[in-house]
Amino acid sequence: MPISVIIPTLNEERTIIATLAHTAGLGFDELIVVDGGSADETPALVESYRVSAQPSGLRPVRLVTAPCGRARQMNEGAKVSLGEVLLFLHADTQLPNDAKRMIDITLADQRIVGGWFDVRFDHPSIWGTIISRMMNWRSRLSGLSTGDQALFVRRPIFEQMGGFADMPLMEDIEFSRRLNRKGATTALTATVTTSFRRWELQGPLRTILLMWALRFLYWVGVDPHRLAQFYTAVREKARG
Repeated sequence: MPISVIIPTLNEERTIIATLAHTAGLGFDELIVVDGGSADETPALVESYRVSAQPSGLRPVRLVTAPCGRARQMNEGAKVSLGEVLLFLHADTQLPNDAKRMIDITLADQRIVGGWFDVRFDHPSIWGTIISRMMNWRSRLSGLSTGDQALFVRRPIFEQMGGFADMPLMEDIEFSRRLNRKGATTALTATVTTSFRRWELQGPLRTILLMWALRFLYWVGVDPHRLAQFYTAVREKARG
């Protein structure tokens, strides 16, 4: 079945080409990069790659723009896409080589409306192993996916749900909660490989505590806009 890969970007010049080059060779029907106003070379790099990839026979790459915000960008990508299945991929994350086949097999069961992959980090350390295992266990127990796990969903279901809620943070968790009400979801045991950079900025332990605090505050009803302000302030302080 046709699958569209949608990649939201914002200042991802360090990772976007590697992600595009890898994903373009996996047999997906289209790759859509949705830029949210990058101040670096991300759009230029994507456009250059798009032009160079055309003669090589790789899957077509489209570059579109949208107002900044991962939810808005992913919704815009879905709007212009053609696939029957939508796969949302972070710009610093690479799919397993047989990702398309696994999605096709999974969605052959009409009861399943969507799913995601297990995750591992590109950082060979005990912390990377511990955190990835915690993330995978959590998503299996809760039935909730985070964005770096490459969520995929049937297009009609996505449209029925109205896409991602326009939230600056926790849009992935909120979407997963609603997706579970639409039918069965599944966590694939194959792993995506994602960057460890977010965890290195403040150190793994402090980042774990920050993530737990943000999710707890979200669950008890704190406005996601306030959470986003807090998260941004903490990250800016860590950068010095």
